[in-house]
Amino acid sequence: MRVRGTAATGLALLLLTGCGAEDTRSSGPATLDPKADITQQSLTVSIWDGYSPEDLPERVKKDLGVPLKIAHHATNEEIMAKLTGGGAAGNDSGIDVAFVSGQYAQALNAAGLLEPVHADLIPNLKNLYPEARQLAYDKGNTFSVPYTWGTTGICYRTDLVEQPPTSWNDLLKPPSALKGKVTMMTTERWLALPALKALGHSVNTTSDRELAAARTLLLDAKKDLLAYDDTTFGDRLVKGESAMAEAWDGWCPTDNPKIGFAVPKEGSDLWVDTMVVLKSSKNKEAAHALVNYILAPEIHSWAAENIRYKVPNEAAMAQLDPKVLKANAPLRMTPDELLENESVIDVGEAATKYTRLSTEVAAGS
Repeated sequence: MRVRGTAATGLALLLLTGCGAEDTRSSGPATLDPKADITQQSLTVSIWDGYSPEDLPERVKKDLGVPLKIAHHATNEEIMAKLTGGGAAGNDSGIDVAFVSGQYAQALNAAGLLEPVHADLIPNLKNLYPEARQLAYDKGNTFSVPYTWGTTGICYRTDLVEQPPTSWNDLLKPPSALKGKVTMMTTERWLALPALKALGHSVNTTSDRELAAARTLLLDAKKDLLAYDDTTFGDRLVKGESAMAEAWDGWCPTDNPKIGFAVPKEGSDLWVDTMVVLKSSKNKEAAHALVNYILAPEIHSWAAENIRYKVPNEAAMAQLDPKVLKANAPLRMTPDELLENESVIDVGEAATKYTRLSTEVAAGS
């Protein structure tokens, strides 16, 4: 998972279709040709930098005979802007396959911009954990295929905290010795997450009352923070500059023996990054062949071993180097443990409430 961008893009897509209901243009998949000569097709994929093997184009050309061009996006917002053409439904971005987080895939599907998943062209779907077919934003993997998944918790220095953190309140209301030694994230849904969970609310709430209570708690917590940090919190912990950080699990450097990771008792989120095929793609058979190729254990395991995010691929996880698993505690979380947390979904027009919350917390004191 990379920095995810804000929730506002989901709103733009939902306004594109006129409402938050799923657009029927994404249902009833047209027939694709399972015998198509994919070597006559070519692919452009947009993905976060460092989120796939550098030699993936060479491998795909060698193994599938398909020329592959990789484009990079830094955030979900950036790729969503490309895919919607600034708001034009059906825009041909030139991208065949995009990697986006689950709630953004949900919004793209609602806007009618995604090709349904043709399972007959992706036999390696069998490698997915059963739990990966029951994700709230896309049950049954009808329009997206999960690539990585994980959760958010507290990453901490075991030698700098008196007791391992067990609650989001340990982060929001740190003891005196840790004031000024804590970081939190500003990505909108993840800025709100610790406060919402500490208050017993859903990470997908649209309640004005609940969001107002979270705002109060976040503003109170702000005075004790070292910084808001979505990208370098791991480095701060390693250096001892901070003692605790709100963190996505894979970015918590638990291979350092002085660093631990905890999911608070109030629970957390289940985030998923997905692969989607664009309806505008002229190379849909090759696009499905690529998704199938990535789901091969020897390819998909690369993500877990190199970017330290769990993959929802049972066969791929089974072949991870035991040393990597031993050194990285979050990789050892089971699908059942992940699914104890709450899936992040698109909240439609209510996305503006999270944008407002983020703006007010950033400006407040």
